[in-house]
Amino acid sequence: MGLKRDLLASRAPAAAFAAMGLYWGGFAALVPDLKPQARMSDEAFGLAMLIAAVGAVMAMWLAPLAERRLGRRALPVLMLLMIATFLLPGVSYDWLGFTVAMTLAAGAVGVLDVVMNAQVSAIEQSHGRSLMNLNHGIYSLVYAASAVGTGLAREAGAGPLTVFSCLAAIALGLTVVSFRAPLLTPGDSPDAGGRAPRWALILPGGVVILIGFLAEQATEGWSALYLERNLGAGAAAGSIGPALLGLTMGAGRLFAQSLAQRFSEPSVIRAGAAIAALGAALAAFAPALWLAYAGFAILGLGGSVIVPMAFAFVGARVAADRRAQAISRLSVIGYAGFFLGPPMMGGLSGQFGLNAAFAAVALILALIPLALVPLMRRTLRP
Repeated sequence: MGLKRDLLASRAPAAAFAAMGLYWGGFAALVPDLKPQARMSDEAFGLAMLIAAVGAVMAMWLAPLAERRLGRRALPVLMLLMIATFLLPGVSYDWLGFTVAMTLAAGAVGVLDVVMNAQVSAIEQSHGRSLMNLNHGIYSLVYAASAVGTGLAREAGAGPLTVFSCLAAIALGLTVVSFRAPLLTPGDSPDAGGRAPRWALILPGGVVILIGFLAEQATEGWSALYLERNLGAGAAAGSIGPALLGLTMGAGRLFAQSLAQRFSEPSVIRAGAAIAALGAALAAFAPALWLAYAGFAILGLGGSVIVPMAFAFVGARVAADRRAQAISRLSVIGYAGFFLGPPMMGGLSGQFGLNAAFAAVALILALIPLALVPLMRRTLRP
């Protein structure tokens, strides 16, 4: 009953999380088709995704303004904007076209990402319940279903344009759900009128999100290619890599819904990051397909709590009318993971292979429990 009540309370942003999961799950499983369709090498693909990340970060600065101007209809309007970009990668046949398509898509996703996280944080404060893990879990589960469905569609001969068209149609239905649900605005909360969020609070949380996004994006964007190229998996078997990430991250976030009531956010983040680092290392050095699957599953379980718990940690410590601003800043820092991830994965893959790239992900994840969690704890001191 508690889970049903929480889902009902946050159904507007939950629909947005689900729509975004549809898009990225399908995209991750389509990477092995999108790269040759646009005639891109690993390095060229990494550069294109880097440029797209620039578009996302630039758009994120506009999210607080978009939330204020659009008011209670910010989520459905921004969902429609994201859906409008769904077809673009499917009709891109060279590097420039793909880069422009992904920059527009990432920009739309970036604005929506900030607003939907700010909405969840506002509903958390209004209802006195932890909801961030639940909503991020919905994203992960839908992401996994989309990745598996896309893999099966690829096996049946469906191309990128067909797949993205189907995903866009489903996402339109989710937009209706968001449109009909009640939404909060900054003025609805009694703690409006607070001071701007402190950078001492934002920076550690933002870098934690950066690393969480980097690990997540690396697995989403490169695991299918790694499994197909290094371990001989077919299209459907390769799609299990990103699907496992989505399933385990979804399960981990649903479980973390209860953990959030018993342990502090820094404690959960520390344990999750350590587990995720072990999973990334196992995947990097796996001699067999099943061990690589196990590594990506462990990475997903541990990494599941990193991003939502960091958002919750900061969101609970800023005033309501500053929440979108705080989450925008967190997201801008965090999306640097998409700046660093594509060139890192593409460069290391081109020079040393994808094994080395995933080993680097493991080392970076280890920085969270060793250095960043202690910084987060310092902000709790009076």
